[in-house]
Amino acid sequence: MYREWAPDSRLAGRVACVWSNEATSAMTQLVVPDGCVDLIWGPKGALVAGPDTGPKSVRMAPGARYTGIRFGPGAAGELFGVPLDSLRDLRVPLSDLERFAELSELEPFTASAGPEPSSGPAGTRRPEPFSNVVQRALALRLRGTPGPDPAAPAIAEALRAGRSVGEVAWDLGVSERQLLRRSLRAFGYGPKVLQRVVRFQRALRLARRGVTSAEVAAISGYADQAHMANEVRRLAGVPLSRLLDQRGGP
Repeated sequence: MYREWAPDSRLAGRVACVWSNEATSAMTQLVVPDGCVDLIWGPKGALVAGPDTGPKSVRMAPGARYTGIRFGPGAAGELFGVPLDSLRDLRVPLSDLERFAELSELEPFTASAGPEPSSGPAGTRRPEPFSNVVQRALALRLRGTPGPDPAAPAIAEALRAGRSVGEVAWDLGVSERQLLRRSLRAFGYGPKVLQRVVRFQRALRLARRGVTSAEVAAISGYADQAHMANEVRRLAGVPLSRLLDQRGGP
């Protein structure tokens, strides 16, 4: 079962959500590109999931639990101490990143001081949505590193709205080559890939709201439904209809 919570206020503006995903039976979780970067704690330890350009399948055994902190597109900045594009399509153990060696040893969930709901055993403690210790440690690291490119949200939104790479560069007063460099630093991939990802995510959100396929294609900026279907398959590996009941990931 997948669940999300709002992050601690110390992480506001950088972290999109904290989440958990627990398998009640053996399953395969499909993870699709969303422009985000996640810190994930799972059965095999803690890792960073870099920005994806294609689908990934994660096999989950019954009872397997993954918990994570998701950075919004362009929000990670220089947090990891390595170029973000060097993490593209990778899952890297946190222990391999010098700045995160200690964080990788922390438990993502702890017991809170609050009482268990009435349905729980007397005297037990309610689990927190996500450990304050982890979020506090992450907030300290964020304060100690340069922040994200202030133009990142505008770049993503302009591309999501259908503006061309050339138009976005013009709006920022930079060359397309400069925009490419800034996009690689901020998102982990260039503006053309970013445009495909944010357009795909917009289409997915609209489809989940019950918008018809024809309207989704038109609103999201695809040439037609066939164009949308081809792009969705390239990014997700499955038709749009297969994605509608799935949430989150590890």
